[in-house]
Amino acid sequence: MVNYGFVIDNRTCIGCHACTVACKSEHDVPIGVNRTHVKYIETGTYPDSSREFSVHRCNHCEDAPCTTICPTYALFTREDGIVDFDNDRCIGCKSCMQACPYDALYIDPNEGTAAKCNYCAHRVEHSYEPACVIVCPTESIVSGDLDDPHSPISLRIAENEVKVRKPEAGTKPNVYYVETSDEMLDPAATEVTGVGMWTDQAHGVGHFAKYADSRLAEADTPSMLVQLALEKKAKAANPRDRAIIHDVMSKLDEETTKATRSYDQPSKGILWDTEVAAYIATKAAASGLYILYWLSLFLFPDWHSMIGIETVAATGLVLLGVTGILLIKDLDRPDRFLYVLLRPNWSSWLVIGAYFLTGFGVVLTAHIAIVLLGLDSTLHPLLAGFGTILALLTGTYTGWLLKQAKGRSSWANKSDLQILATGVLEMAFFGIITILCVPLLVLLAETAIAGNLVEQDVVNTLVPVTILIVALNYGFWHIREGLRKAQMDPLL
Repeated sequence: MVNYGFVIDNRTCIGCHACTVACKSEHDVPIGVNRTHVKYIETGTYPDSSREFSVHRCNHCEDAPCTTICPTYALFTREDGIVDFDNDRCIGCKSCMQACPYDALYIDPNEGTAAKCNYCAHRVEHSYEPACVIVCPTESIVSGDLDDPHSPISLRIAENEVKVRKPEAGTKPNVYYVETSDEMLDPAATEVTGVGMWTDQAHGVGHFAKYADSRLAEADTPSMLVQLALEKKAKAANPRDRAIIHDVMSKLDEETTKATRSYDQPSKGILWDTEVAAYIATKAAASGLYILYWLSLFLFPDWHSMIGIETVAATGLVLLGVTGILLIKDLDRPDRFLYVLLRPNWSSWLVIGAYFLTGFGVVLTAHIAIVLLGLDSTLHPLLAGFGTILALLTGTYTGWLLKQAKGRSSWANKSDLQILATGVLEMAFFGIITILCVPLLVLLAETAIAGNLVEQDVVNTLVPVTILIVALNYGFWHIREGLRKAQMDPLL
């Protein structure tokens, strides 16, 4: 069986971008995103300095995390080892972008669907080589069958020292680099400098692209000006001042990294932001409210006089409804949101979580139906057993979804116990706030309906509710800042 891969020979790459241009032309890739691109880094200090070029793209991993996390099988591994994608199945959830340790995927700003290098599968199927291989003037890009020991790519690997990017990720990448430096392969080894193509997009791509003018990185121009000014001043200064200036310049040199990233594509920025943070909070509130209701009822049997199961169920359904709206809003193809249920990839926690949410919603609806239809109230405790389990799963599943995002080390390295503990804490925090707010608002509404509402009742209700809402907002901000922090580490 064929197993396709690439070899990138850094000894001969001249950084001409012919591969990038050929790829964009072959696949009609929109402006602002690339399937393949060239990264430049510079090491040393003039005149003992050097520049290195390297081509980056999808690594067509044997254990591709993007195919595991994709909820609709839009990304899949072919029998020939090529990791391909299907535009017609993609919902634009961006989970594949979070899962890829190599930042190889992007959201097509025109289609709202994920895309990446697909090894020019349409060319390979007709015995042609990928477009980037054809145009490379120095033959620095080699493609072929990795499982054939006599193929040019296998011989190149056998005869040279090769490295792969991020082997610790466990993805088994099929793109090999000949005699490349560790600084080139390690995203944390170089700093991003300059403007334009070197600039981060603070809020990502896809439906966040409109925020691209808000930048996270700034040009290194000020320090360059300081350096030039010091050099000019040193020429005309007296010996004592020259010594001081020399010490200052030496200090600046010590603070400068040995390798700098001088040319690269823009970072895709923050992909999961406000909507994701908000839906984590709303589903935690719904599930936490439900579990705390039954727990409180067990510990304090008279508590049902303050709030009934129908109120808890109705509030939970509203919160789940808001959760669903936020989930759909975060998609770049919201018109396809049902694909998660209709075309499910059961290895994805996004799919598993969608079914947990649906099941929990069914239980809450059943509680309301029991009340409206006047059925035996003993059915509520029977439902509570299933409902509590589904509520717990609903409140915690996002942690395992984030764990599937291998590109984000702070998520991927969490243990199951840490994930469970975090989910329980979120449910407890948001559940307590909700279970305190709901009786107050219900009491206020009943008083208003009865016509006995006075100004003092409003004050006595709204003041504590406002305090609780402020606490709720704090919890939301905390979650969002955690999401943002995890997405700030460079992947390229």
